[in-house]
Amino acid sequence: MTRGDGIVTWQDLCIDALDVGAQSRFWAAVSGLGVAGPVVHRRLEGPTPRHMLWVNRVDRPHRVKNRVHLDIDCGSVDELVALGARVLAPSAETGLGWTLMADPEDNEFCAFVRAPDAVPDYRIHGIGVDCVDPAAQARWWGERFGVEPTHEGEEGDDWWTLTGVAVDDRMTLDFNAVPEPRTEPNRVHWDVVGSVDELRSHGATFLWKQPSWTVLADPEGNEFCVFPPG
Repeated sequence: MTRGDGIVTWQDLCIDALDVGAQSRFWAAVSGLGVAGPVVHRRLEGPTPRHMLWVNRVDRPHRVKNRVHLDIDCGSVDELVALGARVLAPSAETGLGWTLMADPEDNEFCAFVRAPDAVPDYRIHGIGVDCVDPAAQARWWGERFGVEPTHEGEEGDDWWTLTGVAVDDRMTLDFNAVPEPRTEPNRVHWDVVGSVDELRSHGATFLWKQPSWTVLADPEGNEFCVFPPG
C-alpha cells in the first residue's frame, strides 16, 4: 500500500433502515458494536469514532441488490441465522470463501466463517462496492484518500482494493465489476471529512445539503456524506 496526500479522511458507516430499532440490534450483534443514541438515527459505537455505524430511518424498502455491502467475520452461519439473517448462497454450493446472506431487511452481506479464536471483537472487515469500472472507481477513491489501489484476483474474477483508509488497517474497500446498472440509492454508504469544493472539482456530484453535512455522489453515482474538517 502506498499512501499519499489525500483530501478526505474516513468518518463512519451508515445503513438505511425501515425499523431502526430492530436493525440496530441486529447489526450491533453482528458487528460487535454497542447500541447508543435516539431511535430515529441510532448509532452503534466501538472503541474509536471511526468504528461508528449509524442506522438511519428511511421510508424506502430494499428493492434491488445492494451495490454497497458489508463483509463480516463470524463463528458460524447458524449464529447469524439465529439473529435474524437468512442464507442466500451457501459457500458450500458456490465454492467461494464466504456465504452470501441477507439481514432482516434483505440487505445483502457476506459472512466469512472463522475459527472461534480468530473472530475479532470488531467483525466488519470489508466493504464491497459493485462497479461498472472497478479500476476507475478504485483509482478515484484511492486518490481522494491518498492511497494506491491494489489489483487482486485473476482475470475474469478480479477486483481492486483499498487498504488502510477506513476503520483500521484490516478493513478493505473492494471494488468489483457487475453487469447490472445502478437503479436505486444505496442503503449502505460511508461518510468522510473533507472539502466539498475539492471533491466536486475532482468529479463528485452535488446532491443536497444538510445543516451539518453535504451529500455528494462519486463518479458512478454512489452517495456519500461530507463533513467539514474540525
